[in-house]
Amino acid sequence: MWFAAGALCAIGAGLYLRSEYEKEQLSVERTVLKSQKIRKDRTLVFLSDLHEHRFGDGNERLLAAVDETAPDLVLVGGDMIFSKSRASTDAALELMEKLAGKYPVFCGNGNHENRLLWEPKVYGSAYEDYVSSLKRFGVKMLENRTERYGEDLAVTGIDLEPGVYRKFRPERLTEEEIEQKAGKASRERFQILLCHSPLYFSECRGWGADLTLSGHYHGGTIRIPYLGGVMTPQYQFFLPYCAGEFTEGERHMIVSRGLGTHSINIRLNNKPQLVVVDLKTKS
Repeated sequence: MWFAAGALCAIGAGLYLRSEYEKEQLSVERTVLKSQKIRKDRTLVFLSDLHEHRFGDGNERLLAAVDETAPDLVLVGGDMIFSKSRASTDAALELMEKLAGKYPVFCGNGNHENRLLWEPKVYGSAYEDYVSSLKRFGVKMLENRTERYGEDLAVTGIDLEPGVYRKFRPERLTEEEIEQKAGKASRERFQILLCHSPLYFSECRGWGADLTLSGHYHGGTIRIPYLGGVMTPQYQFFLPYCAGEFTEGERHMIVSRGLGTHSINIRLNNKPQLVVVDLKTKS
């Protein structure tokens, strides 16, 4: 009995140490997408779910990794901050200011940013203060709106409703609701949609997104080979859309494993991910 208890404690300690190690092992992963809508080859960086984490002082390791990819555009998919009993935004603002000083930065919201709006009695003016700072840095905030970039890109951000993030039984999201919130998709430009939850790939591509960029599920917390992510923050188990690249016809979705953690502070076989997308012309 004592041997078994000791063995379990040792296994638990080993897994904890492995998780703590893995949280700092930033993985830079590239994918190439080709489209006839792309007129000029470009490199995009996608950041999601930082949750106030810092990779070194001032996020120096994350910034160095971004610089090494030499992106034309930095896209942010939400949950860069942490909101629970209070809003924590310092690390996110520090990072975004530095990024915006070097690159065009387009930013969408996740549930942690939107929560500041949903619960004003708890968070007061925290959302307005956060967004005001981002805009002062030169970040383009995509709160249910679209920004064009160059001659061939359209980037749209959508703010999802609280029910979408409900545990166990999330609400549906329809193509019509996306259009009501964010307007019509561009048909001529390569349309990118920042939709924090990846649960709605079908609806996003039906709306007209050539590329949907999502996060939220943190890769499923623990990843098992051939089975994928074990559990999402909404307590969905072995959900296929926890992380990775998905393609239907000529429509794509990339789901980031995210950069940080929050309530479930575990990462096993699930390194933090910096997503790099090389967009290329297709003849």
